[in-house]
Amino acid sequence: MITEFLITAGEQPKRLDVFLVNRERDMSRSALQRLIELGRIRLNDAIVKPSQKIRPGDKITMDVPKPEPLALKGEAIPLEVLFEDDHLLVLNKPAGIVVHPAPGNWTGTLVNALLHHFQASGGTVSTVGGKERPGLVHRLDKDTSGVMVIAKTDQTHRHLAAQFKHHTITRVYEALVFGVPKKGRGVIELAIGRDSKERKKFSARTSRPKESVTEYHVDRRYGKLAAHVLLYPRTGRTHQLRVHLTSLGHPILGDQTYGGRKVCAIETIEIPRVMLHARTLGFQHPITSEAQEFTMPLPFDMEMVSRTFEALTHGGAESRTL
Repeated sequence: MITEFLITAGEQPKRLDVFLVNRERDMSRSALQRLIELGRIRLNDAIVKPSQKIRPGDKITMDVPKPEPLALKGEAIPLEVLFEDDHLLVLNKPAGIVVHPAPGNWTGTLVNALLHHFQASGGTVSTVGGKERPGLVHRLDKDTSGVMVIAKTDQTHRHLAAQFKHHTITRVYEALVFGVPKKGRGVIELAIGRDSKERKKFSARTSRPKESVTEYHVDRRYGKLAAHVLLYPRTGRTHQLRVHLTSLGHPILGDQTYGGRKVCAIETIEIPRVMLHARTLGFQHPITSEAQEFTMPLPFDMEMVSRTFEALTHGGAESRTL
């Protein structure tokens, strides 16, 4: 498939490969350089070098072959199953595991673990999400831990997807953030989409903003260094919580993408990953119509970081109204 686009006014001159690596989320710079050298990516219909500078008004033509994924196979990766019946499965996802296969991560994903689980138990899995995302009604980022629901039948998948779409799902997240928000609670309303210049990020600087709303509550303050925050997303955009907290000036600890290096080590405390946890997930069972809710406490790494902050700030200051 061939795609074309124009460099918009205001774009600063830069190398073609540098521009494209920020725009094409799933392609490495070396892969883009090879395609440019093969003539599959052209500038103003001409074959150029990756170092060619782009300027406003330039036309880029891309003829990128679609990568063929490997046949997905089940892998014996442990799962912490919280609930399972013939229709769905609820699990506690650990941090560090990618949810579904994608370029660079065709194996070792949550989907590979699920395929093995269902093959071993003789169960089924929904096909609505396609062959690369079987059973996935929603997702969590690689570094985010917490509760997820998996659909085992197409009927269940569609019913759960409708609940997510109409925001009738109960979701509570916990985050450790850089600094302390001035207000103890509030609502962040900031439309976001894929960043127009840095394609691997999401922000308000986008050509396709989508309504995004997050309610937050400061649960505990650790001096002025950090805070433990409860998050109640009213919408479910990609990277929503990470972007919204950054917009407050308090990015999530460990989130170098949105907070830079300053959030990866505070005082003597090393932050091992993005400190975000999907604590609670509640929904109506698609078949029985029963209200179901699952909660998982902070994982060990986040708990240890919290305790270290408490010790460093002599216990911190509580702000609990749960």
